Amino acid sequence: MRFLAFIGLLAIIAGILIAGYFFGGFFDVAATWEDPAPVASALVRVRTAAIARRAHDKPPGALDDPATITAGARQYAKAGCGNCHGAPGVEWAKFSEGLNPAPPDLKEVVAERDPAALFWVVKNGIRMTGMPSFGKAGVADAELWQIVAFLKKLPGVSETDFKTWTAAGQ
Repeated sequence: MRFLAFIGLLAIIAGILIAGYFFGGFFDVAATWEDPAPVASALVRVRTAAIARRAHDKPPGALDDPATITAGARQYAKAGCGNCHGAPGVEWAKFSEGLNPAPPDLKEVVAERDPAALFWVVKNGIRMTGMPSFGKAGVADAELWQIVAFLKKLPGVSETDFKTWTAAGQ
């Protein structure tokens, strides 16, 4: 019984010390340092599992429709997605270099993601990454699906096509 009481006391002391470390301001919340590899890996696994558990929406129409893709390119540009993720012929905004974790280059990752997962991320955002919830910002689901259609096409979109699709007056 004494041993269990001792273990309990150690747990309480550890809890107080850990709380003091975090709530006392000793933990550095700056975005200037990288997470240790085990922490970064755990965060990726948690994010991937959370999205997989929740991403079940189906597109309202064909995502390979040229009009939907073009509208998605316009929505992508209008929402400012290129600032953090780039776009054909569009440089990432300088501030995106300061985001931690860094935003992914979507041309490199969209092929690995299914449309439901992309839709879920664009609609809901991802906490503590700088990725906002466009659904909470009032963007309609139909427009979000247009962005997803564009994203699925993104790796093969030329700079000329993107500029044409997003030109004013379209």
